[in-house]
Amino acid sequence: MKLKIIKNRKPFLIVSVILFLLSLVMIFFWNLNLWIDMTWWTQSEYTYKELNINNIKEEISNEAQAVLLDWKPVINATNAYKVTGENIISIVVWFDSSIDDVKLSELKESFREKTLAILQSSDSTVQESSYTNIWKSFWDYIKNTAIITLIIAIIWIALYVAWTFSWVVSWISSVSFAAIVIITLFHDVVIASWFYILASNFFPEFKIDTFFITALLTILWYSINDTIVIFDRIRSNLEAWAKENKQLKTIIDMSVNESIRRSLYTSLTLLFVLITILFAWPESISGFVLVMIFGTIIGTYSSIFVASPLLYEINKNKKLSIIEKKAFNPEDKIVV
Repeated sequence: MKLKIIKNRKPFLIVSVILFLLSLVMIFFWNLNLWIDMTWWTQSEYTYKELNINNIKEEISNEAQAVLLDWKPVINATNAYKVTGENIISIVVWFDSSIDDVKLSELKESFREKTLAILQSSDSTVQESSYTNIWKSFWDYIKNTAIITLIIAIIWIALYVAWTFSWVVSWISSVSFAAIVIITLFHDVVIASWFYILASNFFPEFKIDTFFITALLTILWYSINDTIVIFDRIRSNLEAWAKENKQLKTIIDMSVNESIRRSLYTSLTLLFVLITILFAWPESISGFVLVMIFGTIIGTYSSIFVASPLLYEINKNKKLSIIEKKAFNPEDKIVV
């Protein structure tokens, strides 16, 4: 059965617009389940003569669990380790990022004093040698860097597509291909992000971390690959059928139907591998894999049901004709 993508394009586009806008709203207003490296944290280093690191680690962890604010835990996690080759112990404490800045500052300072007291109770020679206090600016830096990187990547991909699809059919500018790539890539990244954030609210093990950001960049590669396959088929059919007075919607429908089996088989193969990894591999990369699963599904959908209809919407009132490339004539004289 042949799909009539262009005839039924409006429901597909409406679904995408609703999902995209809903995703934007939810991303900005939902609480993000941040990994400890993305939250507010402190790192202190202490010199000592003799300490049992394992005992210290346990004591600090127990003390952290006792720190409450309105009957809720304040500290997400703690870690203590010895600096190799030196009598220095480093203690990292991750705090709940939803606490008011002033109150959080008081809690950090209080726990800093308690930590020193615990260490000095085991070794009176312990002294604090350094203290690092990471505030919201660190997460903002990671977030802003990720956004800028995504935007730059999308722009470079769009420029590449504009160059690749230049000189196809007159009145259909390669800029339209590039513009659609920008729209669909933003569409894929935003919706995949929201699906992951939604999942993280039900399954706390899925957290926002550097793997999440890496997965978003990987989605760009896969999504554009699928879109270019379909666009390339459209370009080939435009060159073959534009002179035969075939309508643009007929050419696009024909191209999508010729490419859809390859797109679906490729996506299903990738999904099978990703789902296997999700359940079989370490939990540390489960977030990355889940984002990739969402990105693969959404990227396949947008390549078929969003990119192609948008190409038609932009160019539906334009007359198709092949660009005649001027043949090279070696007898042409060059005037200097």
